[in-house]
Amino acid sequence: MTDIVIYHNPDCGTSRNTVAMIRSAGIEPHVVEYLKTPPSRELLVQLIARAGITPRTLLREKGTPFAQLGLGDESLADDALIDAMMEHPILINRPLVVAPLGVKLCRPSEMVLDLLPAGALPAFVKEDGEIVGTPGQ
Repeated sequence: MTDIVIYHNPDCGTSRNTVAMIRSAGIEPHVVEYLKTPPSRELLVQLIARAGITPRTLLREKGTPFAQLGLGDESLADDALIDAMMEHPILINRPLVVAPLGVKLCRPSEMVLDLLPAGALPAFVKEDGEIVGTPGQ
């Protein structure tokens, strides 16, 4: 059994699609609703590094206090961005998926295919009707 953890927001369609794609591949992920149970600072830093992204890449703007906190200021250090995410977990973009094949911010949700065993996902219809996971994709 493949162990997959997803940092999930059930109000997010992309996050819901990603969970559904993992389940369609026959894997029951460990779902962490990160707004209720945010990662520790140390874990967040590790996830960012393992995903090969920057804190700014993980920072969510839409529907968050991003603008009010002045987080668009490019001169802000990574530590300041992480501090903001720790104080306001809604600033952490989602879904962040941790699997044996790596860590990815799965936006769009099809990015999770890189973390699933080859051929594990049958044809899957996303909430918007788009079909993914068919042979050749």
